Amino acid sequence: MKLPVIKHLTQFIEENDEDFVVETIETLEALTEVPSLKDEELDVIGELISNMYGAIEVNKMIKEGTPKKEALNSFMKRVLGSIDS
Repeated sequence: MKLPVIKHLTQFIEENDEDFVVETIETLEALTEVPSLKDEELDVIGELISNMYGAIEVNKMIKEGTPKKEALNSFMKRVLGSIDS
């Protein structure tokens, strides 16, 4: 996951609507079923999907009252903590 990408997507959700990101995730997930995709292409799609889910999670925390910067930092700490475990 990349914090700048999640930050940008979070801004997009704030300016538009979360539904756009959810529908994009669904589209990308459907693309992963194409049998001719290479592993590298699947990795890129997976990275995009995980960043979008991350932005949705950050947006949820912001809606619950967490300041944007704190929500982003908290989310990334959680992600890094789960990687270290």
